[in-house]
Amino acid sequence: MHITKHKLSFYIFIVGHLQNIFMEHGLYLIGAAILRYLGEQVPLIYCLETEPQQGEEEQKVEQRLLYPLECFLFGEDPCVGLQKLQQYNSSSSAQQCGRVFKEGETVYSCRDCAIDPTCVLCIECFQKSVHKSHRYKMHASAGGGFCDCGDLEAWKSGPCCSQHDPGTSPFKELLTDHLAQMLFHLLLRYMTDMLVWKETYELSEELKVKEDTYFCVLYNDEHHSYDHVIYTLQRALACDQNQAQIYTALIDKEGRKAVKRGTLSSCFVLVTGCVVGLREVFCQVALEPAADNNQLCLISRLMLHDAKLYKGARKVVHELIFSSLLMDTEFKRQFAMKFTEHYKQLQEDFISDDHQRNISITALSVQIFTVPTLARQLIEEGSVIKVIIDTVMDMMMEHLDSNNRFQFQGHNPDKFFRVQVIFHDLRYILISKPSVWTETLRVKFLEGLRIFLHFLCCMQGMEEVKRQLGQHVEVEPEWEAGLTLQMQLRHILAMFQDWCSSDERVLLLAFQECHRALMSCTNQPFRSEPTDSYMCKQILHARPYKVSEEPVSIHLPISRLLAGLYVLLCQTGAIQYLPDFVDPLNFTELAEQPLRCVVLAAQVCADMWRRNGLSLVSQVYYYQDVKCRDEMFDKDVIMLQIAASKMDPNHFLMLVLLRFELFDIFNDNCSSKDQVILKQWNRLTEEMLYLIIIIAGERYVPGISHVTKEDVTMREVIHLLCIEPMAHSSLVKSLPENVRILTVISKVAIFKKPGVSGHGLYELKKECLEEFNPFFYHYSRPQHSKAEEAQKKRRTQEGSDKALRPPVPPPFCPAFSNIVYLLCCDIFIHILKRIFQKAAEDRSNRWTEPMIQRALHLVGQALLEEKTQLEGSSTEEVTFDFSLKAQKTGSRHGKSLFHFLTKMKSLPSLKAQNDMIMWNLQMFEVVKCLREKSGPCVVSVQSVQDKEKAERKRKAEAAKAHRQKIMAQMSAMQKNFIESNKMLYDNVPESSSQSDTAASVDRSPLSSSRVAVGPQQGVCSTDWEAQICILCQEEQEVQAQAPAMVLTACVQRSTVLTQNRGKTLSPKGTYPLFMPPDLAVGTHTGSCGHVMHATCWQKYFEAVQNTTRNRLHADLIIDLENGEYMCPLCKSLCNTVIPLIPVEPNTVSLIQIDLCVCVITDNNSEKAADEATALFDESQAEFRSILSFGVQESITEMLGVCANTVHRVGLQTAPNDLCPYVPVMSWNTCAYTIQATDNMLQEEGKPLFGSLQNRQLSGLKALVQFSAAQRLKSSQAVIQKHFADMLAVLVPVPNVENTPSILEVDFFHLLVGLDLSIPALYQEAAVDLQPSAVSSAYNHLYLLHLLTMAHMLQVLLASHGKHTHTLAGVTGFCVEGVKRGVLPFLRCAALFFNCLTGVPPPEELSGTTESPESQLHLLCSYLSLPSNLFQLFQDHRDVVTTLIKRYKSDINRMFCHLVFRYPHKRNRLIDLPEDYSVLLNQASHFKCPNSSDDERKHPTLCLLCGVMLCAQSPCCQEQLNGEEVGACTAHAAICGAGVGMFLRVRECEIVLMASKTRGSPYPAPYLDDYGETDPQLGRGNPLHLCPERYRKLLHMWQQHCVLEEIARSLEVLNVMFPFEWQML
Repeated sequence: MHITKHKLSFYIFIVGHLQNIFMEHGLYLIGAAILRYLGEQVPLIYCLETEPQQGEEEQKVEQRLLYPLECFLFGEDPCVGLQKLQQYNSSSSAQQCGRVFKEGETVYSCRDCAIDPTCVLCIECFQKSVHKSHRYKMHASAGGGFCDCGDLEAWKSGPCCSQHDPGTSPFKELLTDHLAQMLFHLLLRYMTDMLVWKETYELSEELKVKEDTYFCVLYNDEHHSYDHVIYTLQRALACDQNQAQIYTALIDKEGRKAVKRGTLSSCFVLVTGCVVGLREVFCQVALEPAADNNQLCLISRLMLHDAKLYKGARKVVHELIFSSLLMDTEFKRQFAMKFTEHYKQLQEDFISDDHQRNISITALSVQIFTVPTLARQLIEEGSVIKVIIDTVMDMMMEHLDSNNRFQFQGHNPDKFFRVQVIFHDLRYILISKPSVWTETLRVKFLEGLRIFLHFLCCMQGMEEVKRQLGQHVEVEPEWEAGLTLQMQLRHILAMFQDWCSSDERVLLLAFQECHRALMSCTNQPFRSEPTDSYMCKQILHARPYKVSEEPVSIHLPISRLLAGLYVLLCQTGAIQYLPDFVDPLNFTELAEQPLRCVVLAAQVCADMWRRNGLSLVSQVYYYQDVKCRDEMFDKDVIMLQIAASKMDPNHFLMLVLLRFELFDIFNDNCSSKDQVILKQWNRLTEEMLYLIIIIAGERYVPGISHVTKEDVTMREVIHLLCIEPMAHSSLVKSLPENVRILTVISKVAIFKKPGVSGHGLYELKKECLEEFNPFFYHYSRPQHSKAEEAQKKRRTQEGSDKALRPPVPPPFCPAFSNIVYLLCCDIFIHILKRIFQKAAEDRSNRWTEPMIQRALHLVGQALLEEKTQLEGSSTEEVTFDFSLKAQKTGSRHGKSLFHFLTKMKSLPSLKAQNDMIMWNLQMFEVVKCLREKSGPCVVSVQSVQDKEKAERKRKAEAAKAHRQKIMAQMSAMQKNFIESNKMLYDNVPESSSQSDTAASVDRSPLSSSRVAVGPQQGVCSTDWEAQICILCQEEQEVQAQAPAMVLTACVQRSTVLTQNRGKTLSPKGTYPLFMPPDLAVGTHTGSCGHVMHATCWQKYFEAVQNTTRNRLHADLIIDLENGEYMCPLCKSLCNTVIPLIPVEPNTVSLIQIDLCVCVITDNNSEKAADEATALFDESQAEFRSILSFGVQESITEMLGVCANTVHRVGLQTAPNDLCPYVPVMSWNTCAYTIQATDNMLQEEGKPLFGSLQNRQLSGLKALVQFSAAQRLKSSQAVIQKHFADMLAVLVPVPNVENTPSILEVDFFHLLVGLDLSIPALYQEAAVDLQPSAVSSAYNHLYLLHLLTMAHMLQVLLASHGKHTHTLAGVTGFCVEGVKRGVLPFLRCAALFFNCLTGVPPPEELSGTTESPESQLHLLCSYLSLPSNLFQLFQDHRDVVTTLIKRYKSDINRMFCHLVFRYPHKRNRLIDLPEDYSVLLNQASHFKCPNSSDDERKHPTLCLLCGVMLCAQSPCCQEQLNGEEVGACTAHAAICGAGVGMFLRVRECEIVLMASKTRGSPYPAPYLDDYGETDPQLGRGNPLHLCPERYRKLLHMWQQHCVLEEIARSLEVLNVMFPFEWQML
């Protein structure tokens, strides 16, 4: 703001006076003076205007408050002082950006350099940083954070952009510290007192209000809707709706608004000043302890009153903290300590608050807790882990039951959600593990871990379920809260384990604490004494427990944490010190709870818990889902593996059988004939075998085997790609969140780029297929089936067997090496033997194919393990003896496992498993050879495999030979048939040849010519082929007396061809009779080409109306009031039908034309006249169109339907059959549609003829014939009047005045109108005459000549400008320019006459795209024009000279208007940048033209014209036809005649619009490196423009398919809650 020198001198004088007071009387008097000044000025600025203008208010603040205070602070001109501070800032070594993000603002994070995902850059810093060339991620900010540019702890490299790169200038003292400290203390205290003030508080004398002024203030909350507030304000204030909407928007934005001036309540306003470079002084004042020990420091008072402040005040306080306390490391530490000190109270206030977290002071935790050094310091000095968990525990105390476990039945979802947010803070604290541990850090971390374990104790065994028998559960228990809590803890549990793994002592002490917590849990696992169980001479001493009868819980966080810590002990080698910290572990007890969980999931799969409802099914689903499995199912498997490695393998399997409730079944102590029970036993057996497969085979865990995290990720990716090729996003979504695949994906997969649609796919490399495990433990049941089917199909195509062999796993670590003995123990052999026995004896209800498949897989696992050990050690050292036991156990009675396996290979019921059985038998041979140390074992197996391959190859060749033999027989039979019917086949070509010859004889040289206009016109073929109705499937010829047939069609307004957007055309001027040359708004009629009977269509349309009216939101898809419907066949959107007009060709011979010419030119030749009369009498019918005989009323009715639709849509008026412009609009839509078709062909580089689809040709032909028939439907006087008015543009016509000049009309529209209306001149009131074919030919020819010459003059004048006044300009004008300008007119004319006359064009025009020169020559030949178009002026020089003199008189008037160059520039969509971040940068600088605030906007880019709009915002709403609409809707009405194509920049999404109420989202043409779009920037990968997809959008627009695309997408979406597109 400008301050005059006089005012500056005055302010400096006042400042000097104040400083003198300060020197003489001290702080008290100067403070009182400033407070009095504030007390006077603040009410004057903020309180005395009921509706202050924002700009005026800011001006007053700047002039009356900030400027005097700045003068006092600097003691000189503030501009000089600020400039000095800025110089210091630029040289400071601790430059940070600190830009505070608004909601929705795009921020960037570097995947390579950021310490954690919370470290982000604003768009300006990102564009100037090294991270722009790295792997970055972009996303929309939720608001409340700030840019981390310049924070050395946030980045591994490149911490500063070029703007914030530190300098080296030394510090220079610029300010008087005591003045700054005093002023900041005074202002901050004043601000704090005003914000936390209540009516009961006593203000100081200086701040007491002298005037009795009060306001009624309305505060914002999150419970009342916009409409409710608007309605209430209208009633309370008696204001109109617009004023109420303004108030409501301000209340929502600021959090409060003074809505009425009165005497009931008072208002104080936050006054904040922005003084640059005084951060240190301000921070000292803010954190300075209060003089009164009972008072908190100022910043603490503001924090604790945050929840009581309104939204606008909160935002200002938060920004003040961002720009001051968080910009300096030391003050940030002090503030963090204060924040931690008040943490519990702040969170309690947030939970009881109704505002979102992004405007709460608690959101600042991410700025504090994510700084690694600060997090360590807060743990050591502030016990922040303990503080956070204690806060959570206090909040959730109300959910504890009598057993001290959580129970969330009937909880408050909103409050529970807010409590969960606190877990984010714990994640922030643990996000970076320490590299160096101090003793204090160990103590405090373990203290926090103990508190955390206490919290987990309340989750251990919570929400137990018991199997419901008999009756279905009446009320399903609450389960979502517990699973949500588990998901929140998932990352925290992993982080605690990660911290523990970084220090050996901490890890051992953490395991000790975790084990102690597990043992202290109150939920007792058993309710009975141990008993003995016997099987295969083995005895298990265990407590009985049945999952199907006893309560069981899926929540076991402590057990799973203990399993994770145990694996880390094994991985780090600290397991050897474990006995020094804990007593010997009881692994049977440790395995009990996880085993129950696994059994529960198995029983749910076996449908044993159906009566417990969907709640349990959902829990089991999430238990194994990717969102939870790493800290639930996976940890349970690890705990079972731990137990299996330490327990006797026989005892472990007996325990598994007991818990699966299969012990008695495999002991032959239980039987049943109940098919349901048998089915459950079979399913449980399948799940039990699957568990054994997992325990013995799943070794890809660091610590369980010698693998790395990269190996684990690689295996996960391999198994996902074995299902099917996957997109990158699908692959990432199927993996845990913290898994990074970029380092491994290129090793296992090949990326295939996408086409115009779809997305890029990763395909698995062939060499990785051998690692496929059909029983991969992370497969869901559908994934398992799909993967198995895909791999069997692949092996079949390769000619291999279908055996899906188990892969060779990596060896176990020493601590887990005993697990393999599960695969050779007696109980294992017994289980497999019993299963195979049931299959071999074919007891079909006792076994299933999945059971046999799993058993065979286990046999393969055991044989592979034995083979691996034999290959690595001597036979004497190998104690794994599965093959020996499988062959010997039970062999005396012929009941060994090997015996049953051998018997199974011949069973027809197991044919699908035969390949796997054979492979297992071969593996037995291999192991046998290895044990016997015989060398040729591998060769023998290989030879067996080679024999099998050779056999398969032999069979394939035999099948091929058999097919060839059959084909040869069929060929021979065909030849014999031809020989036996030789006479018939000889006649066919002969007759064909004769007919061709006859046709060639009949055709005269004229009829074979390719000329469409004039006496040289070629053979016409305008008759329609037989058409099939798509509704009744009846075939019919298009004839005059036959039932009418129609084409589906869609009429819409268009601006595709204009460069002059926003121009409106109305019937008050020369439009629609004359289309302006800029083609401002046209009417396009397109068709999908599907034919129906008119009666069938009417019935269908009535049915659509009746059924659609009852459909939800049907008006969003089709507009019934405007006659819209979906094509019955292709579902294209239509709003009318085009009748197929039956027309016979008019054939005229040269003799007839010559005679006519003779009669006309030689009146004395009576003989010629007589000959002509006789000749014409013989063939008079040939001169008359079928239309002249009359047609069925149904055709006439359809003519009216289509004409009224074109008229109504084109002029946006009500239907009116009597309007004289009805035929004109039909001619206009014919012309415009042809021009749009030509424009599309030129854009795509296709030839004029031969490249259109049949449906497009049918539509054009039907449209031209329909337009030609309008003269029969309308009054002949009206048509004749239109013809005279149009012709008056070219030649003088009596009684026609005020005609437009030749520069003001589009000549192709004029050509179509004149050609189709000239037959009306032959009509009289009493007689309906039609022109003869000869007359029509000459009419078309001379009109075309006249219009071509006029258009050439139009091109010439438009090119030369207003200096062209005479024809002398032609001599100096570039002839090529005229040719180029007239070429589009000739192309459109050729299309028009081709559809009108049916004369085929020259073959050259149907081939490849010709050059303009040759194209012009061919078009002139086809249109009966001279190849040198200027010859027309010579041929008609007498007439042309007269006309040009007439045109000269209008030249001056013509050039007052805008002159267009020819040919017209083809419209395209705007050019988009290749890098999407450029668009985001443009959007970040977008300022709403109607709003001065910086709140979140939705910048939306119009792809048709490039204008950036403020969408979805009340500030930019406009009135359109008396209705409030959004900026995009209003712009689309002007720019695209209602059709819009917008890019929502921050959402990376295209929006298609076709009317005020209809629109749909569409994928943006920007793809990431993986060939995928990214709507809402959900993944945040760098995006680049895909030219092919953008070209597809262009073609959609140019072909007028936007409306059709919207209708189809809405039809598929089946919208439940519609989006208000008119407000976009």
